Amino acid sequence: MEHNSQPAFLTQEVAKLPMDIDTSIEAYPGQLDTLAKSRAGTKPSCRLGAVIGTFRGPFLLLTPACVSVGLGLVIGQGSPFSLAILGLVILGALSAHIGVNVLNEYSDFRSGLDHRTIRTPFSGGSGSLPACPQAASLARMVGYGAVLLTLVIGLVLLALSGPGLIPIGLIGVILVLVYTPWVTRHPLLCLIAPGLGFGSLMVLGTQYALAGAFSLQGLAASLVPFFLVNNLLLLNQFPDVEADRSVGRDHVLIHWGKTVGRWLLLSFYAAAYGVILIGVLSGLFPLATLMAGASLVLTIPTLSRLWQNQEDPEQLRPAMGLNVAISLVTPVLLGVGLALT
Repeated sequence: MEHNSQPAFLTQEVAKLPMDIDTSIEAYPGQLDTLAKSRAGTKPSCRLGAVIGTFRGPFLLLTPACVSVGLGLVIGQGSPFSLAILGLVILGALSAHIGVNVLNEYSDFRSGLDHRTIRTPFSGGSGSLPACPQAASLARMVGYGAVLLTLVIGLVLLALSGPGLIPIGLIGVILVLVYTPWVTRHPLLCLIAPGLGFGSLMVLGTQYALAGAFSLQGLAASLVPFFLVNNLLLLNQFPDVEADRSVGRDHVLIHWGKTVGRWLLLSFYAAAYGVILIGVLSGLFPLATLMAGASLVLTIPTLSRLWQNQEDPEQLRPAMGLNVAISLVTPVLLGVGLALT
């Protein structure tokens, strides 16, 4: 009779191994590692579910919210546009957003950051790859595939709408590819890159793709999501300062401290709503865009919780949730107001 070198109790223990955020199959040597990988490999749905998790689905709502500002500009100016081109714009913007999310999740998994963050619904990553490590290579392929799809759609839009999209597209793709490995290590770039991508590039790119031209009104309108999306990422960095520092990141909160970060958040709120007010007073925006100021009331409890609980991630959760709402609702209301010109 052949001797079984693997004790039965060890096999039973492997079967109980939790594939959660604190467990990595690479942490188990020898036969235990082999059995764990075998167990994981029998679940293809784990890989698929993990990769879909890296999309950060709820955050993808930010894309149509920002596109709505560019669409509102075009409707308000009375420019005819193609629904097919609008569909391509949304698809291209979503694929870029998915690309940066997935590649960021993959990089955070590889660096070990995912195992050090305090996970909340708004920060700390999705936890999808630590829960299913064997999905990492597939996630990387999907991330780069999303970037490739963005490039293809960009070329189609370039042919349909004109060369004005070249700088928008180039800057956008570069931001997606270098955000995690490079931008997150430069405080000022890390501060403004989110707003640049979702505000300036997405709004102006939508306007040009649909109408074939940029405008001063479009540039001013793009500043609103620019400031608010910067704030979205800035506040979400508060719970992860020490974890980010441990893997070499160097954003504003690490470089200048949380007190500076709080005042920047307040300043960016003031700038976003100030743009709306100045736009209306100067005649650049229609009166209806003042409806976008309705979300201003949400900034008060957001800032109050931040001032009182900047070191407590649990107490910051409501503030981060309100900040997300501000970042989504305000651009949509601004787009509606612009369309009512």
